[in-house]
Amino acid sequence: MRYLMTTKPSDVAPDENLYAEMASFVEELTASGVLLATGGLEPGGIRVTSAGDRITVTDGPFAEAKEAVAGFALIEVRSQAEAVELARRFRRIVGDGESVIQQVFGP
Repeated sequence: MRYLMTTKPSDVAPDENLYAEMASFVEELTASGVLLATGGLEPGGIRVTSAGDRITVTDGPFAEAKEAVAGFALIEVRSQAEAVELARRFRRIVGDGESVIQQVFGP
């Protein structure tokens, strides 16, 4: 089962300890084959909306930037419980904040 884990931005600046812990966590998940992809996302982005025949493209940043996704990890695990446990471990490393886990369907 594949899951996309996303995280929202935090007001806390990362320190050397956080970088070291996160590097170790990513290395462990990569070596085990669980981590398929990971990355941070630019804060602005481009919003594309459609209504009928009208397509609107709007450049960011947007007022609700705190609700935006700041980073992601695509993982492959045996169960939802395993995905939740990995998210718990991630949150213990990065501290206060919010992450979302969504199952990815398809090939």
